[in-house]
Parts: sequence; C-alpha cells; structure tokens
Amino acid sequence: MLDTPLTRLLGIQHPILSAPMALVAGGRLAAAVSRAGGLGFIGGGYGDETWLEHELEVAGDAPIGVGFITWSLKSKPQLLDRALAHQPRALMLSFGELAPFAQRVKDADCVLLAQVQNLKQAEAAVAEGADVIIAQGTEAGGHGANRATLPLVPAIVDAVGSVPVVAAGGIADGRGVAAVLMLGASGVLMGSRFYATEESLAHPAAKAGAVEASGDDTVRSSVFDVLRGFDWPQPYTLRSVRNEMTERWHADMEDLEDSLATERPRFQAAVQEGEFRLAPLIVGEAVDLITTVPRAHKVVEDIAHEAAALLRQGPPGINVRGAAQQ
Repeated sequence: MLDTPLTRLLGIQHPILSAPMALVAGGRLAAAVSRAGGLGFIGGGYGDETWLEHELEVAGDAPIGVGFITWSLKSKPQLLDRALAHQPRALMLSFGELAPFAQRVKDADCVLLAQVQNLKQAEAAVAEGADVIIAQGTEAGGHGANRATLPLVPAIVDAVGSVPVVAAGGIADGRGVAAVLMLGASGVLMGSRFYATEESLAHPAAKAGAVEASGDDTVRSSVFDVLRGFDWPQPYTLRSVRNEMTERWHADMEDLEDSLATERPRFQAAVQEGEFRLAPLIVGEAVDLITTVPRAHKVVEDIAHEAAALLRQGPPGINVRGAAQQ
C-alpha cells in the first residue's frame, strides 16, 4: 500500500482517483474504483440532473466522489445540493472559481478538490478553500490548457505547501504513478485508463478505438465544443483522437460556425450511432499504454502494485553508485 497525504485525507488505500468524465464516469465505474481502494468520481458534466440522480443511485453506498465543470454549474447550482445530499467522500470542481461553491462543500463536511492548469490557479484555489489541488497537464484527454504535467506538478507542489497535490494528464500505468510521486504529488487522477474499462459508460466502439489509438493520433481542438454548442471559455480546448471532423474543421473554425445547420445533425447522428469517424473519442496522450478493456478494480490494483514495486526497487537497469552524502 502507498500511504500518502492524499490517502490519509480521503481514507483510501491507493492514491488513485478516476476522473469525473462527463457521461462516461457513472455510478458503476465510480463505485468499482472506490471498492478497489481508490476513489471513483461520477462526472456531473454539463448539468443533466436526471442522469446524475440515476448514477448516484447506481453507486449505492460506495464511498464515491462527484465532479463538476465549475462554469457550467453556475447555471444549475441546485445540482451541487443534489450531489452533497448523497454524502460523497469528495467534491471536485474544474475550470472556474471555487468561491461560489466552496463554503457549501465545507459545510457538508466534504473534501474539496480543485483541478487547475497553472500556478496562478493553484494559488487562488488554495486561497478559496481547496483541500486538494489537481495539477492537470495538457496531455490529458478531454478539456485542458497548455502546461505539461512533468514540469507543472513539482511547481505546484512547491507553491501550495502542505496542501496535497494530485497529478493528472498522461498517466495510465504504475510507471506514471511512481514518477509523479517522486515529483512530490500525493496521488494521480486518471481518465483515459478508466475510459477503456468494462464499467465505463463509453460506447463499446470507443473503448475498442482507445485500445487501437496512439497518443500521436490525438489533437487539442474546439471543433467538438462548437458542434455540441458548448461555449467553453479560453484557453480550454478538448483533446480527442483525430477523425474526419477534426481534420476538416480544426483549421477552419469560422467556416464550421457557418456550416452548423448541416454539420451538427451529422455529428449528432454519429454520436447516437457510435460512429467515431465523426463523433469524438475523448482520450489523452497516455492512450498508447491502453491495450485491453479490463474491469476497473484490476486497473486500480495492478497500477498500485506496479507503482509500489518501482518505488521499492527503483527503475530497472539503473544503479546508483557511490556513497550517499550525509
């Protein structure tokens, strides 16, 4: 077992969190991750109240978390009360200020996690009451900004003092976990690795596509946000696997706006039919490391054991010579 400030704060066995991927991270996935010793998050996404209520029921009495897109939550603040009424172990907010919601989370005796993409955001989140900072690098699938995980994590660790930091973006195995723990992180948040699990709500064709994809195939773009009608603020863009939609419109966003009357119905039909030539397959650069679609508990257990072994033994083929300086 890897005992870190994060595991002690959340009362979990392994410092592994599953990301609150909108409409993909439902109650079954969150519960499976939590029962395996990590902490699974249900994705509150863009505020589908009926969906959220159903997935909270599916999770049952498992000690799960719930995550929201903060700027979207402002238009449906009642969803926060719905989530907190379920008594989640933790509440995660991303892509916006914590201040409008932090006190309600604290009053519910719930751990507040804030996902950030740069140092300024991390410092602001701590000032607004975050108990944990999630340092998200641009390698992540889904929405993100422009800082890479490897330099961002230790910079935020140094900036926020005793507040635990969780690394996100480009991590999908025990090597990644061991690496960011050495950088000072207290745990990891993984999306893509859990996207391709049996319990994920992703379409079966998307899971198969994730197994076949490479990080080389991914791109950050606003194409799918425009097609879905989501007004994402700058600087956030969506990382997904390149397909016909991104190849046609990524460099021609103005014409895409002018073509929505024809392109949006094509896109919506593709989403319904699981046709990922046109629909988004939302995974990050770590998709190279995904070769199977296992049960979520196996992901948690295997990654935790691999990370612990690496930290005990050191990386293979590396010998440290000479006496340590006292």
